[in-house]
Amino acid sequence: MTVKNTGISRRSVLRGAALGALATPALVGKGIAAGAVTWRVQSHWPKASSSFTDSLGVLATALEERTDGAFKLELFGAGEFAKGPDIYNLVRKGVVPMGTISPSYIQDKAQAAGFLYGIPGTFRESWEAQHAAKNLGLEDMVNEELLPDGVLLMSEKAYPTEMVVSKKIESAADFQGLKLRSSGTMLDYLAAAGAAPQYIPGSELYQSLSSGVVDGAHWGAAIGAKSMSLWEVCKYHVKPALGFTIDAFIVNADQLEALDDDLATALTDLMEIRFFRRSSEYMHKEAIALSSGIAEENVEVIDLPQDVLDLFAQASGAILEQEKAKGEIAARAYDVYTGLMSDLGYL
Repeated sequence: MTVKNTGISRRSVLRGAALGALATPALVGKGIAAGAVTWRVQSHWPKASSSFTDSLGVLATALEERTDGAFKLELFGAGEFAKGPDIYNLVRKGVVPMGTISPSYIQDKAQAAGFLYGIPGTFRESWEAQHAAKNLGLEDMVNEELLPDGVLLMSEKAYPTEMVVSKKIESAADFQGLKLRSSGTMLDYLAAAGAAPQYIPGSELYQSLSSGVVDGAHWGAAIGAKSMSLWEVCKYHVKPALGFTIDAFIVNADQLEALDDDLATALTDLMEIRFFRRSSEYMHKEAIALSSGIAEENVEVIDLPQDVLDLFAQASGAILEQEKAKGEIAARAYDVYTGLMSDLGYL
């Protein structure tokens, strides 16, 4: 796919990524000679979030090492320049060259963004979301619309989405009207089962929970709950996962194209490699975090009752159809989802 507005090609941007995963990363040459480059990165993760360090921080360290100090990332936590959905326009306009977002923030920008973010109640394991994003083309479908707008998106990790709540849920009646922090298609999913979901930025989440503005939330799963101190005010950790979600890096395409080729390739290679490594690492750390919460913070794991799960199942099918109706690209993303789910025996 060649992008008319930027002259940047998806194929050329990632031309070295596959080989980079197999080869020992080499230090850049021309980039060093040209002098150091520093990019500001606006994250949607608060600095308290584990992903600010374990995702963004690790990428920044690896990039600096791989380029022998020629390419550095200056990291900003949620709200320092912008937060949540505002980060996309900040990067698109070039105020900062790079950011991190949830694809749920850009559902008005790309038909397939809801599918990349994750349709709740569909995939059941992390590898399924990874496969759909990278190998079956969901990420490329999103970039069909973002790249002409001047932005490149690259998936950062796939991870489970699980709720924490301050009130025990034992029936559909307990779920009715429960005030929950959510985002993207999860808003529709939770509302369909009778909850009262609303979007709250991560930087405001703890205060909203502790003050009773909301009764529960999802911020990833166990790792997110632990790193954001959500278990301090929400002692019930809810299973099963609502679904599997993807976070993403976004980059200003013009500023990426303006980089020396060695520096641009170093960045995109590392982001591609880190996606699979970070996704696997995350599931391992999920198990550790939940065990820690149970042992050290008196967290109680609860299962959603069957009558709530039945409502969720109906909602999932409706959301798939709703997302499919957004257009031709969305219809192709729908085919990816339903094709994989059929192959796995879920349909």
